Amino acid sequence: MIVTVTLNAALDVTWDVADLRPRASHRVDTAHERAGGKGVNVARVLAFLGHAPVATGLVGGPTGRAIRDDLRAAGVREAFTEVAGDSRRTLAVVSRADGDATVFNGRGPHVTSAEWEAFSEHYSSLVRGASVVVLSGSTPPGVPTDAYARLIRGAAAEGAATVLDTSGSALTAALEAGPDVIKPNAAEIAEETGHDDLVAAVAELRARGARAVVASAGPDGLYAVTPDGTWRASPPETLSGNPTGAGDACVAAIASGLAARRSWPDMLREAVALSAAAVPCAVAGDVDAAVHSRFRREVRVSAVSAGAPASARTR
Repeated sequence: MIVTVTLNAALDVTWDVADLRPRASHRVDTAHERAGGKGVNVARVLAFLGHAPVATGLVGGPTGRAIRDDLRAAGVREAFTEVAGDSRRTLAVVSRADGDATVFNGRGPHVTSAEWEAFSEHYSSLVRGASVVVLSGSTPPGVPTDAYARLIRGAAAEGAATVLDTSGSALTAALEAGPDVIKPNAAEIAEETGHDDLVAAVAELRARGARAVVASAGPDGLYAVTPDGTWRASPPETLSGNPTGAGDACVAAIASGLAARRSWPDMLREAVALSAAAVPCAVAGDVDAAVHSRFRREVRVSAVSAGAPASARTR
């Protein structure tokens, strides 16, 4: 079983416009509304891959009910803990002119200490049967700064591998707990380490506790440093569309690979293929099956010599 944790679940709203221009009025051509938050998106992609994930975290109020109802309708098993405050909404405005997405994220409801303790007890019972636990996204107000560190230790104590996808203070506090994999993007790496050099930044993240770092370079693919080696994985081409869910699709591929005990080159090939397959889709959490099938045959994975990000050989 794979458990995905979304502490700050959301009702995601996606608007599609011809061209996004500052200080201008826009006509929304299409609009989508669905349960979201990074861990929820990961659960959707895992279901596409044939897994039966359990999505958990914190939800509350009318928006929280809408989130749970939408997941049930999608056939994703949910096991969220209720809080008193209303869950947040997010808004992604996707410009067809250049494929860029502009995202507005709500802060989320305030979580009391009693609500956090209730979730922690619930989480402990869920991870007893898990092989992999995915912890994704921001944390709402009131949740302890070291929340992810606590959850990582709890999962590790039950023998589950952990995949962490967060940023800022939540990432800083979680590193010392030793997550098995973290998946930051280039901006998050620079913010966390202060390094412009990717090799030095990833080395620092591993020195601070991450066992493996899979760094997203957007359309250029992935750079991964693991206990088993260092690789670059590159897509055969760049696709246009909505990149909002690409990172979550990548995390789903890593979680699936860890559960199946696949090799790192195979996991990275699948991660790039799934990330690319998310881009043509209108909303995060969906993937294009045809793109996924084609890209998984064409992604190049190259071993990299220690300390040098240039590819040495292709596998």
